[in-house]
Amino acid sequence: MNDEMPSPSGASPSGATRRLSTHSVFGAPCWVSLTSRDIKATEEFYSAVLGWQWRPVRLGDRFRIALADGSPVAGIAGVATMWQMAVAWTPYFAVASADEAVARVQERMGTTAVGPISLAPGRAALLADRDGATFGIWEGELFTDWETWRHAQPVFIKLHTRDAFEAAIFYGEVLDWASGRPGCCEVQYEGGEVVLRSHGYVVARIESGALEAAPDPTIRPHWQVHFTVDDVSACARTAELHGGSVLSKGSDEAVLRDPDGAQFTVTARRAV
Repeated sequence: MNDEMPSPSGASPSGATRRLSTHSVFGAPCWVSLTSRDIKATEEFYSAVLGWQWRPVRLGDRFRIALADGSPVAGIAGVATMWQMAVAWTPYFAVASADEAVARVQERMGTTAVGPISLAPGRAALLADRDGATFGIWEGELFTDWETWRHAQPVFIKLHTRDAFEAAIFYGEVLDWASGRPGCCEVQYEGGEVVLRSHGYVVARIESGALEAAPDPTIRPHWQVHFTVDDVSACARTAELHGGSVLSKGSDEAVLRDPDGAQFTVTARRAV
C-alpha cells in the first residue's frame, strides 16, 4: 500500500469553520471510510439510498468525500481491488499520538495493516483488534467541527465482538477511555452493552456474541457503522432497487449491504 490512505484531513473543505484537533476529542470516533471496487457505482448507490452528494479530494481520482446537506460525513476510496483490501466501512478514532496508539495495539496482540503514515496535517493507521475487528486511528487536525460531523448524519458505531468487556479493556487501554484525563471518553454498562460517551454524546456501543471463526463475516467481530435517515423502509427499498440487499429490518432500523458487499445500518432519525 502507499501513502494515499483516505483520512479525515482529506475531507477538509476550504474555509471550514472552527476545527478541532484529536487532542480535543481523543478516543472518540472522528470519521468513517469505505473501500470500494467501483467508485462510480458506489457514488450512485449511496446517492440514491442516503441522498449524499460528492466532491473529489486532493488524494486523486480514486477518492471522494460524501456530503450530507453540504457537510462532510464519510470518505470513499476506490482502492479495494488495487490494494487487495476487503470492501468494508471502517471507523477512525481520534488519538493524541498515532505512534503510541499503534504500539499499544501491538503490545495487546492486535495487528497493524497500514501505518502510521503521514497525511498533512496529521497521521493515520489502519489496525485490527485481537479478535480481528478492523478500525483506524487519526492524529492531527479534524476535517471540520466535531459536533457538526456528529450531527450531519453518522449516529454511532457498534462493535459486535466475542466479549464486550474484554474489548472495552483493549480499546480503553489503546484509546485512553475512562483514563481520568480531561476530555476522555466515558465508559458505562447499560442494557447489556458497553456504551461509550464523548462530550455527552453516545458515540459507540460494544456488544458480545460475535464468533471469531464464523464462516459468515457478518457474524465475526466487526465494527458496524450506523447512519440516520428519515425513512428506514424507503432506504431499504431503494437499496434493493440499486443492487444492494436487506440483511435485517425493523421499524426503526435496517442492516443493509451495498452492491460491493459493504454492510452498514440505517437508523430512523426520530429513534435517536
